[in-house]
Amino acid sequence: MEDFVRNRITQLRLNKGLSEYQLSYDLGHSRGYINNITSGKSLPSMSEFFTICDYFNITPIEFFDSRHANPELLSKAIEELHSLDDDDMLLILTLIKRIKKQTT
Repeated sequence: MEDFVRNRITQLRLNKGLSEYQLSYDLGHSRGYINNITSGKSLPSMSEFFTICDYFNITPIEFFDSRHANPELLSKAIEELHSLDDDDMLLILTLIKRIKKQTT
């Protein structure tokens, strides 16, 4: 589980194009904070874990859902879907099914 947390933070950071230093700075920590986590020297506290999730605009459940390499993008898509009416949602669902068919 510890390796998953470290790897997931790295994955999220890279998806956003951030250096370890920049993420540490954005979270209000010293330059080596994220490096200490990813190198295995430490893990974030629970409150820091929630801060990291908030930073990436994901829920803790999305953080631990390993099916999606970019949970922030998925979360944004779902947020946009909430604003659609039923007809538009059905249209999007049809499009998703068509795309999935073409890729399999």
